[in-house]
Amino acid sequence: MMSLMTVQCSVELGIIYAITALGVFLSFRTLNMPDLTVDGSFVLGAAVSAMLCSAGRPFSGLALALLAGCLAGCITALLHTGLKIQPLLAGILNMLALYSINLKVMANRANIPLINKATVFSLLEWAPAADYMQLIISLAILLVILILLFFFLRTSLGLVLRATGDNEQMVRALGASTNYTKLAGLALSNGLVALSGALIAQYQSFADISMGIGMVIIGLASVIIGEVIFGTKSLLRRLVAVVLGAVLYRLVIAFALELGMPPTDLKLISAV
Repeated sequence: MMSLMTVQCSVELGIIYAITALGVFLSFRTLNMPDLTVDGSFVLGAAVSAMLCSAGRPFSGLALALLAGCLAGCITALLHTGLKIQPLLAGILNMLALYSINLKVMANRANIPLINKATVFSLLEWAPAADYMQLIISLAILLVILILLFFFLRTSLGLVLRATGDNEQMVRALGASTNYTKLAGLALSNGLVALSGALIAQYQSFADISMGIGMVIIGLASVIIGEVIFGTKSLLRRLVAVVLGAVLYRLVIAFALELGMPPTDLKLISAV
């Protein structure tokens, strides 16, 4: 049996990774576009967050990480819509470029430790429920994002974005610009992924150039597990299913580690 502390840590990580899963849901499910920029934008968010945390500005780190991720998503969208590069290749090209950009953001260091640095999780360590503060803060951020995303997808732009993934030709026939909706969708998707990376960096107290490897798989696993187990009858149910899928995925990983499986096999478990 897993200890209470292990379950709590897994749930906390699952909540933060659920933001990545929501981003992947937007690109893969809503826009129906395989976007591999995720692996690079996750690290980009972590790098921006770590650098600003080192300067004593953790909240600015989250905000600028979100903006940096949106910019990365815009570049992928422009490669696809402007240069007519296939979405898969556009994502791969941007992901490759982001590796060098992330190193530059991190001042050419492969790892940035945040030990004894202020983070959004450490600012309320004095509170009575300090042991659960990481869980409370990450859950509060996720709920805000979930609510905002739900209402966004019900706006005119959100409905066009959803329709673009279902039938792009129909949307064009109605006079809407699918290029604009793809730009908005990929920007929002990668912005969420970068925000998740920023939170992970502050949660784990470090940012590493290789921490984004396999983020697409983690996001897809969360989406698929959630949809299969919790259903997809309504928009709200789909969004909640993605979140619960991410938490369940982290619990499965934690259970595998508790059984004695070496951490080096984590990527293999994710793929399976």
